[in-house]
Amino acid sequence: MTIELRLDRTRKLAQTVHIRGHALIADIGDGEGGDDAGPSPHDLYDAALGACKALTVMWYARKKGIPVDDIQTLVEHDNSGERSGVYRLTARLKIHGTLTDAQLGELQAVAEKCPVHKLMTQVTTEITTEVERLS
Repeated sequence: MTIELRLDRTRKLAQTVHIRGHALIADIGDGEGGDDAGPSPHDLYDAALGACKALTVMWYARKKGIPVDDIQTLVEHDNSGERSGVYRLTARLKIHGTLTDAQLGELQAVAEKCPVHKLMTQVTTEITTEVERLS
């Protein structure tokens, strides 16, 4: 799958991100030279973790018949050590449903194994960047 980004010519730096049939804006804040027209790349990275955890928990709960009525996920980041190689994320899932303590523990274990969590912590990502002229 290819994700395509194009400059939003109505903004200073914003990019329109096209993923399958979806489009969203990525930008940086006013203080960084952008228009704050959408989430920053760091915001999207953080949100990917939260979305993955919530989707994984909901999928698992439905598959196992665990009564989850609602889920809200908060992701907080601490980027104070990013320049020295440490970027900290805390994901807090608030789950509503008639759950036993054992089921809540089971859902926590599932949340900790979501694919994006694994990708961020257990996989070496290799990135190739190519720059070419746009004709």
